[in-house]
Amino acid sequence: MTVAENHLIELLPAADRRRLLAACEPVQFLITQVLAEPDTMTRYVYFPVNGFASLVTLLDGKPALEVGMVGREGMLGIHVALGVPTAPLHALVQGAGSAWRISVSAFRRALKNSKSLQRIADRYLYVLMAQFALSAACIRFHEIDQRLARWLLMTRDRAHADRFDVTHEFLAYMLGVRRVGVTTAAGTLQRRGLIEYRRGDLTVLDPSGLKRMACNCYAADRSCYNQLLGSR
Repeated sequence: MTVAENHLIELLPAADRRRLLAACEPVQFLITQVLAEPDTMTRYVYFPVNGFASLVTLLDGKPALEVGMVGREGMLGIHVALGVPTAPLHALVQGAGSAWRISVSAFRRALKNSKSLQRIADRYLYVLMAQFALSAACIRFHEIDQRLARWLLMTRDRAHADRFDVTHEFLAYMLGVRRVGVTTAAGTLQRRGLIEYRRGDLTVLDPSGLKRMACNCYAADRSCYNQLLGSR
């Protein structure tokens, strides 16, 4: 990893960007790797480059539902900017790839020394809050096929690819529904020619059609981000 490809880092002025990267180290995200757990002291802040993770809320100590997703457009560990030492959500790597990692103490120093980084962190925190609110409304009011279309588009944006591996079990886990519901929804998307899905191998065939199928939460999420942090 020789250049910063995380969008938040790219937004920094050149001098601030160099100082931040000098305090970072390159790491690799591995599928199913746990990057954060509630009630566990946070050691690192991550800026994904081409890896990405799901933010999952817990219920009775068990992973229950995905409420957000973080790729190169964001960062993991934003709670550190608020002076909070533990994460509120379970962060699970969904897409393998590279990232920048910085210790909590170094990140706090960087925040103190860079008004630009503080401003970007504040704006990204707002974006995450909006994403969580959208997710809550989406789960309550939208059909499974609409939510599945949104989830696939969000994953496609962060994977930077039309093809990725995902099982019905994992989709059910992320969407908080029974597997039969995912099977039915995926079948609907296949019949409409939007995706091809075979034994965990999923390919997006018609991104534009998938956007039309998805609920408006997908467009609203991107619009909020673009207004505050620019095109990603």
